[in-house]
Amino acid sequence: MITLEHIYWLAGLMMAGVSLVNWRDRTNRRRFNNTAFWGIYGITFLVGSRLPDLVNGFLVIAMVRVASIRGLGQGADSSSPREREESARRWGNKLFIPALTIPLVTVAGTIAFKRLTINGTPLVDVKQVTVISLAIATLLALAIGMLLLRPPVSAPIREARRLLDAVGWAAVLPQMLAALGALFALAGVGNVVSGLAQRWIPLDTPFVVVLTYAIGMALFTMIMGNAFAAFPVMTAGIGLPLIVHKFGGDPTIMAAIGMLSGFCGTLMTPMAANFNIVPTALLELPDENAVIKVQIPTALILLGSNILLMNFLVFRR
Repeated sequence: MITLEHIYWLAGLMMAGVSLVNWRDRTNRRRFNNTAFWGIYGITFLVGSRLPDLVNGFLVIAMVRVASIRGLGQGADSSSPREREESARRWGNKLFIPALTIPLVTVAGTIAFKRLTINGTPLVDVKQVTVISLAIATLLALAIGMLLLRPPVSAPIREARRLLDAVGWAAVLPQMLAALGALFALAGVGNVVSGLAQRWIPLDTPFVVVLTYAIGMALFTMIMGNAFAAFPVMTAGIGLPLIVHKFGGDPTIMAAIGMLSGFCGTLMTPMAANFNIVPTALLELPDENAVIKVQIPTALILLGSNILLMNFLVFRR
C-alpha cells in the first residue's frame, strides 16, 4: 500500500539532490550553507518519522542556525533568461500540458484510488488519498514534461535547486507553521481563544458563531502566516465546541470552508512570506507589499462569500 511515508521519501530524495547540486556549484559563495540547509531538510523527510522528537527538534534548530549564519545564496542558473524566453516562444501553450496534468490527475486519483484494492487491501492509504494523488500527478507531469521537452536528464533536479534557492528558507514555512499550530492546540491556546471570544462576543446565534470562526481564521492566519497553523487553534476553540457541538453543524463543511477563510488571511499578510514576499523578490518589484495590496480586495470578497456559504451549508443536515 502506498502511504504518506513514501511521499516523504520522494521529497527527501529531491532535497538530497538539491543539496548535492549545491555542493558541486562553485559559483555560489554560500554553497556550503545551502548544502547543509537542504541536506538537513532532506533528512527530516527521509528518516524523520524514525527519529525521536527531540532529534527532529535539533534538526530544525540546526536549519535555523545554518540559515541565520550568512544566510542562503544562489548560484549560476543552468540556462540564461534569453534561452528560457526562446524555449517559451517555441513551445507556446504546450507548456501548459504538464501543469494542467497535476490538478486533473489529482482529482481523478482522489476519486479512483478510494476504490482500488489489491487482494482486499487498498492501493493507497485512503486517509491520505488526496496528498498521494497529488504526488503521483506531479511525477506523471514530470514524465510528460521530459518526453515533451526532452531536456537533459539532470534538468529537473537543477531546476528544483534553482527555484528552492530563489525561495530560500521560506520554502519550509508551511510545514513549520503547521507544526506550530499543532503545538498551540496541544498547549490549549484554542481554549484561551474560546474564552476570550465568549467573553467579548455574544455567541448566542449560529450566524454570529460562524462569523467569529471565519473572521478568526483569517485574522489568526494573518498573525501566524499560514492557515494550517490557525486551523487547529480556531477549530478547537470555536469550531468544534460551538458550531458542531452547540449548534449541530456539519464538521466536514465547517473544516473545508474554515480553511478557505484562513487562506483569505494568507492573501493579506506579509507573514505568509513564501506566498506574498517571495514573488515580489522574484519579480523584482519596487514595492515589497505590491502582491498583498492587489490581493486584498479579492481576499475580502472571498471571505464574505465563505461566511455566507458556511452559514447556509453547515447547518443543513
